[in-house]
Amino acid sequence: MSAHGHVDLGHTVAGWTGTTLALLGFAGAGAAVCAAWPPGILIGLAVVALAGVVTWLLHLAGWGKPSGPRPEAEWDWRVRDTAAHAGHADCLGCRAGGPRRAVAAARPRPAVPLPAAGEGA
Repeated sequence: MSAHGHVDLGHTVAGWTGTTLALLGFAGAGAAVCAAWPPGILIGLAVVALAGVVTWLLHLAGWGKPSGPRPEAEWDWRVRDTAAHAGHADCLGCRAGGPRRAVAAARPRPAVPLPAAGEGA
């Protein structure tokens, strides 16, 4: 049980990788600002942009998650989303991935009951 209760926070390989790269890019750009090194600022900002692209590509490869809660068996951050090859319904990232992903298979996901406020603490 986490400190946040019994909920799906959406930790994924794509999310952790993108967040780590963005943090490194921001830290590098910040250090370059302090050092007054303009090329370092551009390098740091390029790493931040790269973080977005890497996160998107990992999401398209199935290492992200669709919107909304997932079944409890899929909460581990190392679980790959097998439905990602067709794209997720109402997902901007999947629609940006091309026309074959834009027409996402509208498969209903299993309902996941969420605990009421104060439960599961």
